[in-house]
Amino acid sequence: MAPLRRTDADELAHEIAERVGPDMRLALPLGLGKPVTLVNALTRLVADHSDLHLTIFTALTLEVPDPSDDLAHRLMAPARDRLFGAYPQIDYARWLHDGTLPDNIEVHEFFLMAGNWLGNDTMQRTYVSANYTHALDVLAARRPNVLAQLVAPMEDDGLSLSCNTDITADLLEMRRAGEQDFIVAGELNPALPPMGGTARIEAEEADLLLDPPKPFELFSSPRQPVSDAEYAIGLHVSRLVPDGGTLQIGIGALGDAVARALLLRARGEIADIHDACPFPIGARFTEGRPFETGLYAVTEMLVEGILQLFEAGVIRREVAGKAIHAGFFVETRDFYRRLREMPPDRRDRIGMEPVSFTNSLYGDEEAKREARRDARFVNTAMKATLMGAAVSDGTEDGQVVSGVGGQFNFVEQAFALKDARSILALPATRTRRGKTESNIVWSYGHVTVPRHMRDIVVTEYGIADLRGRCDEDVIAAMLSITDARFQDELLKQAKKAGKIARDYTLPPEARDNTPDNLGRWIGAFRADRLPDFPFDTDFTRTEARLLRALSRLKKVSGSRRALAPFVLEGLRGITEDEEQALARLDLDAPGTWKDRLTARAVRGALRRTRR
Repeated sequence: MAPLRRTDADELAHEIAERVGPDMRLALPLGLGKPVTLVNALTRLVADHSDLHLTIFTALTLEVPDPSDDLAHRLMAPARDRLFGAYPQIDYARWLHDGTLPDNIEVHEFFLMAGNWLGNDTMQRTYVSANYTHALDVLAARRPNVLAQLVAPMEDDGLSLSCNTDITADLLEMRRAGEQDFIVAGELNPALPPMGGTARIEAEEADLLLDPPKPFELFSSPRQPVSDAEYAIGLHVSRLVPDGGTLQIGIGALGDAVARALLLRARGEIADIHDACPFPIGARFTEGRPFETGLYAVTEMLVEGILQLFEAGVIRREVAGKAIHAGFFVETRDFYRRLREMPPDRRDRIGMEPVSFTNSLYGDEEAKREARRDARFVNTAMKATLMGAAVSDGTEDGQVVSGVGGQFNFVEQAFALKDARSILALPATRTRRGKTESNIVWSYGHVTVPRHMRDIVVTEYGIADLRGRCDEDVIAAMLSITDARFQDELLKQAKKAGKIARDYTLPPEARDNTPDNLGRWIGAFRADRLPDFPFDTDFTRTEARLLRALSRLKKVSGSRRALAPFVLEGLRGITEDEEQALARLDLDAPGTWKDRLTARAVRGALRRTRR
């Protein structure tokens, strides 16, 4: 039976309440697939009627940032719609931030927008910790009675789940099998790419369909500049990927760096960059030739780097007619446009699948093992311990930064598959309030990947191959990729714990892990092959310069001593470029002493960033 269509979201929300009753248990896809117009109408309805109750189970609620930091706000606020899209605010998220979420609405997420909910007591209490592949089981046990999703219209009158087959595809299969009983409410948005295959469903599978007169603009996640450390990590990772193998990489600047390095390798433009590396890599990691067979990608998230590699023909090895299998995507408007405008036969080589397919070997395991040969699963971490455990989702005091997501799934796959490796990447240090700390620590009160699942860890200073090695050798390997400023104290802690020989000393070549050495190496190739934005950007030239400058300032904010050199450097004359940058921040004619001080600090940061 054809779905009931409405153009008014409030009418459809009332229809949902009438069909399922006062206790609504709503399943929402993570990220881009949320039907925001419909969800807001439904939450408004419940908020206005105390006899109704709504429980939402979802993940990754997207929000356009509204930074509290003054300089970040000056940069982002005027360009918010251009950079992130005119994406509507999701009401339940606003209420959670404001502390005004009605008592008859509950929200449970299993993966949070990174850093967005730190310190929010309600979200921290209601967060559900689950591997991505287990989220379906958690949701199914809650017996949802409504599934709502943003969908794309297809030319054959079908509907496309587009960006979110991840859990939805399996949930719909459970309904077809009579294992679950819920209504399906879709919201049409023609800006979504009409992905086929598993993503395509018959229109009759939707019970209700919102066809708004003016569909909302999709969330756009603007590209961020790639740092020297991220480029170094990407170049190291490119040594680990064999031709004809399988690839997974994550979102963000580090994923962009990995993809850029693989593209340079495919063009034969990476050998001299590898040769110039001042840090010891080891004889085992020598991949560097262009790709003859090409790669196959199986990844929970289809990211810009994966699409770039596909468009360039690096990802071309097919499995069941697909060069890419992915579970979801959240990217830029240009990314969505390229998928929409891609010839259908080429777009069909990208298969959107549930994460039960991409993130695990269960189900048709023999075929998956054959397809995922020489797999390299590349993910990021926040910290790593000297004995190889990784911290990726939370802090020692239990605060959730993001979530486990699929990271552990891919680590587990790497151990289950022949010749596969898990690669966890992280910058060796972080700087906050003028103080630099090591991201490699002796121990930490929370871990995401335990040390018994240690495999390969990569920082800007090299590659630590940990799998199957004893604790002493693991510690030595981790010290070799640690920033030199922290090696002695960490080695002292390891010796005190009796985990490394009392007479052990780091080899001289591992003592050169410094930002200066890193800067000289990467800086030599910045102008032509390692640009700030390897895959273009929505930021203007001035904004791009400001991004890097403000990033440097953020690291010293809160420390007068660390900020002083920036202010002093900003006292001397001003260039035309600096005038344009200050005007972009509305600091070209500062009226208060605080704004004058800020303007000088920005000028100093711009000059230091140019070096």
